[in-house]
Amino acid sequence: MNALRGIKWPYALIALLAVAAVSVGVLRPQWVAASTSTSTKKKPGATARIKQDLPPKLFTDAEIATIGKEATAQRKTADTLFAKWTAQHGTTRDDKAFTAWAAAQIPAPPSAKERTAELHQVQALAKTRTAAGKKAATWLELHGKKDIWKLYLHDQRELIPAAQGTAEKAELKAALKLAKTISDQLAAKDKQPAPFVLDPSLRPDKQIKPGAKGPYSYPSRHATRAAAAVTFLSALSPHRAADYEWMRAEVLYSRLYMAGHVTSDLTAGTFLGDLIGDYELAVSGH
Repeated sequence: MNALRGIKWPYALIALLAVAAVSVGVLRPQWVAASTSTSTKKKPGATARIKQDLPPKLFTDAEIATIGKEATAQRKTADTLFAKWTAQHGTTRDDKAFTAWAAAQIPAPPSAKERTAELHQVQALAKTRTAAGKKAATWLELHGKKDIWKLYLHDQRELIPAAQGTAEKAELKAALKLAKTISDQLAAKDKQPAPFVLDPSLRPDKQIKPGAKGPYSYPSRHATRAAAAVTFLSALSPHRAADYEWMRAEVLYSRLYMAGHVTSDLTAGTFLGDLIGDYELAVSGH
């Protein structure tokens, strides 16, 4: 582990962004540092996109605590299961074989009765929505797919040799791509309608047509990507794991809040993402 990962690096615009961070009360110190180095010559990357769209006030720790704990609980089981993969396959990259194996490890969707109970929970949560909550959830839905995780890695890369940083950027990209691929395959197979499809009143802005079956939500793509990123990033900088887990919980809660998913969608996605994160770490030599 590179000892420089824990150093706070000085940037010219830290003071300006720190003021913005205080005003919204959500940016972690290392995230602010990462948000200050951009290029106007290229298509805006994650750093630039978030700098141009700083987060509003996000959800409180109390609000995200339950889903955060449920997400964290998946990790130990995933690590134990992944050890069986490496025992049989070693650490050579084989995305095709791993994709099939990982998909087979994800539990079947909950029963209709259980999913109905989860839908009722989402319906109850929808009644508590506020303008501020909707704003937070919208920001998290947009940037929680990839931008946040790329930005966290950008922060890490500022403190390590360029070649190492370039390799880790490619590794995170591979993990996020694999997360999308496998979660989309499972969603298409299991065909579990999103909560707002089952109850269109939860998201009138989606304009769901009568009789629509999709989009499908088991497992959650957001959750899969977030867990893969957290597993990967935490291995690189363990002392920052709490920040990564906090942001994952924010992203997951936003999906419940705006009826994109029920809890089982998120826990299944988290479990899948943990497996993917472990795989990318193993095949990349970490």
